[in-house]
Amino acid sequence: MGITRYESGSRTAATVLDEARRLVEPAYRSSLDRIAPPIRMIVGYHAGWLDATGRPSKQAGKSIRPALVLASAKAVAATEPPQGIAEAVAVELIHDFSLLHDDVVGGDEQWCNRRSAWSVFGERGAQLAGDALLAMAINEMTDRPGITLLSKALAALCNGPSAAIESEHGEPVGLDESLATIESKTAALLSCACEMGAIAGGADPEQARALSEFGRHLGIAFQLINDVLGIWGNPSVTGKPLYPDLASRKKSPPIARALDSTGPTADLLRELYRDVGRDHETLHRIACLIELTGARGWAEREADRQLDAALDCLTSVSADEATEDLRLLAAMMTSRTA
Repeated sequence: MGITRYESGSRTAATVLDEARRLVEPAYRSSLDRIAPPIRMIVGYHAGWLDATGRPSKQAGKSIRPALVLASAKAVAATEPPQGIAEAVAVELIHDFSLLHDDVVGGDEQWCNRRSAWSVFGERGAQLAGDALLAMAINEMTDRPGITLLSKALAALCNGPSAAIESEHGEPVGLDESLATIESKTAALLSCACEMGAIAGGADPEQARALSEFGRHLGIAFQLINDVLGIWGNPSVTGKPLYPDLASRKKSPPIARALDSTGPTADLLRELYRDVGRDHETLHRIACLIELTGARGWAEREADRQLDAALDCLTSVSADEATEDLRLLAAMMTSRTA
């Protein structure tokens, strides 16, 4: 009937994201006023507010994590105005910190249809910008109850890349290790965002735990879909070149699942993946082999299972109307074309 899973009447996921940006972006920009201008320019470029010359731009990100914070607070809060703005700012600062550092570590030269910050301003500039954002996030949460949650999420974020480092050094990375990595790198921060928002909104312990689990399951589903798109996604949608995960020999869950499988197809895949080249023909062949092992179908089914688990968590939080924004965001984040 023309209504997608991330629309509910006249309200859409885009509406939820726009509202979050309007509330959070001014506070986010204000927190950056304490950063030296050269570093602030790198942050502005990364955030999409500035182009590489410092002129205003309009390529800002989606603000998914701040929106989850505010939607979680809204799900339990009985009062207005919106709660959780400081928490939303802190979560976005941590997210941008991790992206700046991850791009340097991974050598990614493109992000969201533009050059990554380190490729424009250098590795040192991007790392300093990330460090400044981390400091601002901690400052934002000083004396607020969510600081412990943020610290735990930060520790998980820092532990997350360990499997990738092991893979680069020839250490075996199986499906269990790959799933543990996405729990640390993606699910931990989404879980933190939802629980911090819940606490800011005055949640009781049961509601806070349920929203934390909602964020964790949603984070796993979200990353699994991103990993599927990292192999079979349309570059005009993902903002990344074709087959980026294969070219870098990444061991995302779909790839790890395929490499762990048995049979002639898996044997050929393992042989090719050890010596994978960067030419399009080889990468396309590997993508086809991964799909033939059933790994793509497994990843999509597991993402659906995790999404269902996330939505089940909301039943113990509050009425459907109060959790509507969370449901809209969850549907958008796990769309196959997002």
